[in-house]
Amino acid sequence: MPKSKKRNNKGGGGGRQHRAVQPFSDEDASIETMSHCSSFSDSTSLADEGIEDVDEEAGQEDYEYRLKGFIDSTLDKSAKIRLSALEGLKSAFSSKILYDFILERRVTITDSIERCLKKGKSEEQCVAAQVASLLCIQLGSSIESEEVFKSLRPIFKTILTDESVSVQTRRACATSLAVCCYVAADDIEDLHLTMTYLESVFTASYQKEDQTDCFHSAQTTTLDIGTLVAWTLLLTVCPPSLMKRILETHLTKLPSLLSCGDVNMRIAAGETMALLFELARDICDDFEYEDMELLCGKLKGLATDGNKYRAKTDRKKQRSVFRDVLKTVEEGDFDPETITFGPECMYIDSWVKKRTYETFKELLASGIRFHLQANEFVRSVFELGPPLLLDAATLKAAKTSRVERHFYNAAVCKARTKARNKFRDKRADIGEYI
Repeated sequence: MPKSKKRNNKGGGGGRQHRAVQPFSDEDASIETMSHCSSFSDSTSLADEGIEDVDEEAGQEDYEYRLKGFIDSTLDKSAKIRLSALEGLKSAFSSKILYDFILERRVTITDSIERCLKKGKSEEQCVAAQVASLLCIQLGSSIESEEVFKSLRPIFKTILTDESVSVQTRRACATSLAVCCYVAADDIEDLHLTMTYLESVFTASYQKEDQTDCFHSAQTTTLDIGTLVAWTLLLTVCPPSLMKRILETHLTKLPSLLSCGDVNMRIAAGETMALLFELARDICDDFEYEDMELLCGKLKGLATDGNKYRAKTDRKKQRSVFRDVLKTVEEGDFDPETITFGPECMYIDSWVKKRTYETFKELLASGIRFHLQANEFVRSVFELGPPLLLDAATLKAAKTSRVERHFYNAAVCKARTKARNKFRDKRADIGEYI
């Protein structure tokens, strides 16, 4: 997955601020975290209300000043203040484009993340790992993001393989390791090494030849799911030479995870299988799987699973996913879905795009649509082209009002209810006839 990278000459990366910053209280930090979860459309609506350029510049300066306070507070002795500062940075990085600000302070922010990962407790480490992922997304595919990745990778590996660390922290580090590698790694060896770290965790769940079943604790299964999903993200950018080795190693072993007692593991394994089949057919048009009949039998069983000992919501979720997985494995098809953001839309028409979008959505949360509109790197990942230059009036016109959304949802709900009632009536008639 070679990416062209250019170092930006706007900043050297150190960027430590010598300006005196007043310490933030926990209340300030929490308020700041909440106040900056604004979307792209919110900022344009403020502009429509007649805010002057001078006020906007002053607001931007105040915003950056408080962000500097967050960066400084990540070095505080109080764990509570450090956590609030990390939450503030996480909120800011996910809701705005801060490339120039971050570029000037990249080394300082990276050092802060590294310190929180090494010295902090579980919750602080989890948030620090998320901030690391968002930092790379902000920097995009560049030399600067590659340096961040290479600085933090040894720490992520240490935490991931340390069994004394909490499962939540290890899972967060696995996700961040994969995301940072996805964004920043420009060398196939870096990609292969990172995937090897993740494989060393989830392959322990593979069923051995002399075993009829594998039993793992719920905590272990949770970690295995996280590492498998993170590994699947990196599959989407594997070159054909590495992909062939992966297919030979994992394609025959992954089906054993379909028998796991945890529904999320079964779903993760099924989606990974569908992705592998999709990639294998892209590499080789006449790709064939040896145990196709056995595999399809398993997938059909999961797509029609009606076992009462499983929770109803689990059965419903599992059947929905495995119908799509079976369709891909048997026919090579994928049911597309449409994602709208502002006046634009994006089609999720493959498992590669689906896995990538779900990862970014989990990280960016409510900021995903803003980044799809304005973040050049995110737009390049989904082949959306450069950001559109739209004025405030156009954006406001494209935004659906709350009343319109209410009437639309009511109409959809009514149509769905009528269709279901009609279908139920037909089933009742059949039952009476029989």
